[in-house]
Amino acid sequence: MSWLSVRAFLAAGDHTGATAGLAQQQKIDDLVKLLRDPDIRSWLTTQSAAVPPARSAGVAPTGGLAGWEASTRTHVNEIISAIPSVPSEILSASLRVRQDAIAHGFAPVFLIFAGLVALGLAAEWFYRKAHLSDEGLAARLAPICVFALGIAVVFFAVEWPPLARLVLLAYLTGFVVFRVCSALIGITVSQSSLRLRGRILAAVLSFAVAGAALAQPLGVVEPAADATSIGFSLLALALATEAIWTSWQRSTNSKAAMALIFVIVWCLWAFGLKALFWLGLYAVALPALLSGVGRAAESVVRSDASGIRRVLVVRGARAIVVAAATSWLAIVWQLNPQGLGHDNPVVTAIFYGLLKSVLILLLADLVWQLAKNWIDRKLAASLDTSALAPADAARQARFRTLLPILRNGLAVAVAVMAGLIILSEFGVQIGPLIAGAGIFGVALGFGSQTLVKDIISGVFYMFDDAFRVGEYIQAKNYKGTVEGFSLRSVRLRHHRGPVFTVPFGELGAVENMSRDWVIDKFRISVGFDTDVEKARKLTKQIGTELMEDTELGPLFIQPLKLKGVEEFGDYGIVLSFGMMTVPGMQTYIRRKAYLKIREAFKANGIDFAQPIVNVGGDDKSNGAAAPASILARKARTTEPTEGPG
Repeated sequence: MSWLSVRAFLAAGDHTGATAGLAQQQKIDDLVKLLRDPDIRSWLTTQSAAVPPARSAGVAPTGGLAGWEASTRTHVNEIISAIPSVPSEILSASLRVRQDAIAHGFAPVFLIFAGLVALGLAAEWFYRKAHLSDEGLAARLAPICVFALGIAVVFFAVEWPPLARLVLLAYLTGFVVFRVCSALIGITVSQSSLRLRGRILAAVLSFAVAGAALAQPLGVVEPAADATSIGFSLLALALATEAIWTSWQRSTNSKAAMALIFVIVWCLWAFGLKALFWLGLYAVALPALLSGVGRAAESVVRSDASGIRRVLVVRGARAIVVAAATSWLAIVWQLNPQGLGHDNPVVTAIFYGLLKSVLILLLADLVWQLAKNWIDRKLAASLDTSALAPADAARQARFRTLLPILRNGLAVAVAVMAGLIILSEFGVQIGPLIAGAGIFGVALGFGSQTLVKDIISGVFYMFDDAFRVGEYIQAKNYKGTVEGFSLRSVRLRHHRGPVFTVPFGELGAVENMSRDWVIDKFRISVGFDTDVEKARKLTKQIGTELMEDTELGPLFIQPLKLKGVEEFGDYGIVLSFGMMTVPGMQTYIRRKAYLKIREAFKANGIDFAQPIVNVGGDDKSNGAAAPASILARKARTTEPTEGPG
């Protein structure tokens, strides 16, 4: 019985296990069906994408300074390890290109390259034979364009093997770029030794860049290609440093500083800091490049071209170079997302803000130079008024007065506008800034009422055309010729030399002695027995002679006339004379008239009045006091004459 009980228990256990196995298999089948359901699979995919992967402990961050240091260290180690394999990689790539060309029935690539270059040189020779001129940038670049065109026609007309086509395109492009750089160096560099070294450096860089561009298509592993690029860059660095020490006419400290800058720029490139590398390269090469481009652009412009056209060509050429450099820097930054600082939005915003600011400053400089050139030409043209009518001369004088103020105001406006746009590119809200500036301006106005008064007074003086540059004016105790203006003051040159800088608010009523015409009157005393009619005729004759004088005639508006007897003085008759002249020359003409009147009166027996004292009696002290009394009375009645003439 016991045995039967045990057997029954075992049988029951087997039945229970079978039942459990069937249930588990059913669950697995149900799970498989659920996983095959498209809705379930879509939901699982969405959930897995929404949950970020957990970072394992101890893994270093991939961004920032630490990530850059780790990647740079790895890259340097790979380059060092790949140095022994560089010759074999280059040989393998050369064999692949050679076999590809021969397999398609072509000669080796270096023979094809030499033939294309010879063909281009032949086309260039025929062009040079027809055009003998070799002066200027255009005359030097035109043969190179013919050379490149001749090569391009043959290159695109033939169906080259794939690898040979890439190699020919890269090295022919590098050769053309080298020739263009050589022509630019020949124009911009005057020293022969430095020019030769510059061309050698351009050749090394051109063909090194062409070789680096072919590394990946030809199957060269990246570390070996980078090691080759490092080798060529070291050669270029050595050539540049040697050129600095042997051909640059500077002090030893300057040469050492420039060589150190070259080393720093090379280190920036070698360690993958592409944006900083290009910034450093621009700092070294861009000033000399802009100077050379400016000279080349000036050689293109004709000598008789207008100033605005010259500014457009020269400044425009420089602006194109700077804009191209800025655009290339933006492209380099965009194509290197793993570089140092790319993951920092603040650094990125500052970088792009700086690039946009450069373009804004270029545009502002171009606008300012065009406006300044136009104003300067107008000012230069307004200086010569000898052949102009009086109305045109007055208009030119007004130009000389207003254009300097317009130039200063335009400079301030361009600077303020450029500054505000640059601030907006850096993310600064300029609306509140302008509002705050307005409030500050109101507060400043209350605190500097005198300054505001001077500026506003100057504006209204200009609107009223009260005076112009070159005119002789008197205001209160100040008199002199107007030499120039600022926003708040006018500069007067006294006819004896001193210069007065008078704020506009202090001028008050202005007496302008140089506008349109001036009437000059003076008096001469003659004896009581003088024939006045005879004196009038002599004066009329003198006036006619002065009008016919080639020097003095153009200065007269109305001739010299005897007005008549002004009064009977103590010692003779006082005659009054008058004439109308151009402003500023009345004193000079009066001096000439005095001499002629004296000579004519003396020749015709007209005596000038002289003080005579008749002394009588026993008191001799009256005789001594009489001359002093005469001199005092004469001093009281005679006013000194001053003026610009």
